[in-house]
Amino acid sequence: MATEFIMPKLGLTMEEGTITEWFAEDGDAVTAGAALLRIETDKTETDVEAAGSGRLHRLGQVGETFACGDLIGWFLADDEQAPTAGPAAAAPAAATAQIAAPQASAAPVTAVATSGRVIASPMAKRLATERNLDLRMIRGTGPGGRIVAADLDGVTASATAPAAAQIVTRSAPLIVAGIGVPATAAARQLADLLGIDLAQVAPDQFEQRVTRDAVALHVRGLLARAEPAVAPSGAAPAAALLPAMQEPTSVVRMTGVRGTIARRMHDSLAQMAQLTLFMDADLDAVVAHREQRKANGAAPSYTDYIIAATARALREHPIVNSQITDDGVALLPHVHVGMAVALDNGLIVPVIRDTATLDLATLSVESTRLAEAARAGSLALTDLEGGTFSVSTLGMFGVDGFTPVINPPNTAILGVGRLRDDVVLDGDGRPASMKRLTLSLTWDHRAFDGAPAAGFCRSIVDLLGRPEALDT
Repeated sequence: MATEFIMPKLGLTMEEGTITEWFAEDGDAVTAGAALLRIETDKTETDVEAAGSGRLHRLGQVGETFACGDLIGWFLADDEQAPTAGPAAAAPAAATAQIAAPQASAAPVTAVATSGRVIASPMAKRLATERNLDLRMIRGTGPGGRIVAADLDGVTASATAPAAAQIVTRSAPLIVAGIGVPATAAARQLADLLGIDLAQVAPDQFEQRVTRDAVALHVRGLLARAEPAVAPSGAAPAAALLPAMQEPTSVVRMTGVRGTIARRMHDSLAQMAQLTLFMDADLDAVVAHREQRKANGAAPSYTDYIIAATARALREHPIVNSQITDDGVALLPHVHVGMAVALDNGLIVPVIRDTATLDLATLSVESTRLAEAARAGSLALTDLEGGTFSVSTLGMFGVDGFTPVINPPNTAILGVGRLRDDVVLDGDGRPASMKRLTLSLTWDHRAFDGAPAAGFCRSIVDLLGRPEALDT
């Protein structure tokens, strides 16, 4: 009997996974427990084991993103055929049949409802929820009839449809070069404004449809080939109708980890009232303490000292070790500090668990392990979950202070600048040199105000002045 192979949910916060590599070919015999594919989640890459045994029938392709629980393949017996995907499987042909030749006015196209399981990309599901659309009424144009975000362009719920059916309509797509490639609404508007035939415009190579930028690029090409002409007096040149845009050397797709960072940071700024304060910390005592430990063997990094001081300050100021919930500001009993680690494709924040209970030596060992695992791509999902506060360091790049963005669902984050030499006046009024760095604390003003934020940051500074206290 055929066994479903679904996208697993590997952590509490995992919502979707992107297939980056299959370890078995379509039709290969696989056994339960064998590493079958590698996926990229919002936090890391990890290998997924086969959930069953049999002949593999792959549905998901490399580069495709699936929500947790979505079907990505089957395990079949030797003489067994893969079950069909239901009515949605015939959607590509039906969708193609709906595409007509370009017309002066776009006629609405009614999508026929399908029954059974809806196969849709996570982005399409999010858009459908936001727009109150019923995905069962949409024909998908993706692999195997899968509904993708582009299928929802221009879709609205019909107010006159029967309540039981809620038929969804959308404007008929315009045809590009006679092969049925649709165009975005923005592209249609710009083409109508400039009198451009979309059938002559090449589609965007990534979106596989005509975009506004594709229309603008097409017009610029026409202008470049046209004979110079004198514009009527007072008339704006045709090029002035188009936005200035350079031809890109390459395009970095915002998918996987990069896409998750972009989405979460945007949501963080949109949903929180974030403010940042800056405070200098004197590190002469930490430098001396570290040099003494270095002489006796391995020494913690400066970041280790700051994380240790931050964890103890969080114990003193529990309002900062918090999350905002529907019931209010939830004060969390355990301190788990996340440390931001820069990677080639983005940023990852592994978590040092029970940070306030660790002495400097133990904390240093754990932070080193997590940083090395992050750069090697071998972090476990448990290394990335449960952070209650984050520390981000840019001092190694010569940065003094910056405005870090809070990592949801935390209510604060600490930025750390470079260690520098400042000139100060000693007790006798004579100039002296002192080691300092700038701490940048961003907090959610909904959770607590500026005075508690400043008090928390001051506690970190005071603890850094007594580094021996960080070993107790």
